[in-house]
Amino acid sequence: MTPGVSGLRGLWRRSMIAWPDGTRDSASSVRWLQGLSLCIDVRQPAMPVAATAAAAATPAAAATPAAPAAFAGVGAPSDLSIDQCVQLAQQQGFAGRCVFDGSHFVWSRSIDFQPRSPVADAGSLHWEGNVLVETGRDIAYVEYWHRDSTAATLPVAAAVLRETEHGTAAMLLRVGQVFMFARDRALTLDGPQALGEYVAGAASLRQAQQLVDCEISFGRALPSGFRITASTLPWRIGVLLDQRIMRTQLTTLDCAGNGSAITRRWEIVDAEGDLGALAAADLSSACGR
Repeated sequence: MTPGVSGLRGLWRRSMIAWPDGTRDSASSVRWLQGLSLCIDVRQPAMPVAATAAAAATPAAAATPAAPAAFAGVGAPSDLSIDQCVQLAQQQGFAGRCVFDGSHFVWSRSIDFQPRSPVADAGSLHWEGNVLVETGRDIAYVEYWHRDSTAATLPVAAAVLRETEHGTAAMLLRVGQVFMFARDRALTLDGPQALGEYVAGAASLRQAQQLVDCEISFGRALPSGFRITASTLPWRIGVLLDQRIMRTQLTTLDCAGNGSAITRRWEIVDAEGDLGALAAADLSSACGR
């Protein structure tokens, strides 16, 4: 039986994708958080995680998320080497909206970590036991999805955001006790190349750093705030999003290119669900330093 969009609400993890050429990936960490219609997805190749003295000291400390080992000491975009930019460019993810046209689910992308493909992200969904199988409509891929049965589906809320100063797009989505936040890069990408090709051909290290400065973060909604536990930007792991809602605006703390903490101010241009569920409390450093 084909589920509707309402039946997809919650947190999903992918165990496998198979492509028409026979290649498969079962090692990447893939999270898909689906709200009422808005959704955010992040896909990260497997990387070793940096060991820390604190994590080795006690089991409780080990629960603190750590950045991948290749990014130890990176606290801001300006700390990235060209090789680190190339590695970050292998990630994927997007924020957008899921709709069902009667035959296929279509995921429209308002923010995309990779340059946007001319091929629509569309596929059919059906259950095989406890596995939700996605089959591509325009490209014959197959994905296996598993619902996180431990993750609640209420409250649910999402806000589509536009930065008041620069017009940068963003989205904040909460479902149960997990959330995802996506922020677009400042640079516009045109053309069919993958992000890694843009980075390899960048005119300067600064441009390469700007190309990968697109945030898609996942975390937990805790009493102390929304804490990030995984992100396309390693220096964001472990910090609080620190969002504040004020009528039609929202603010977050972020890390500037040079490593200084900044406040981003967003206009809420669209929303769904109970926006009160997006409120948070404590302040904390937004940079990984």
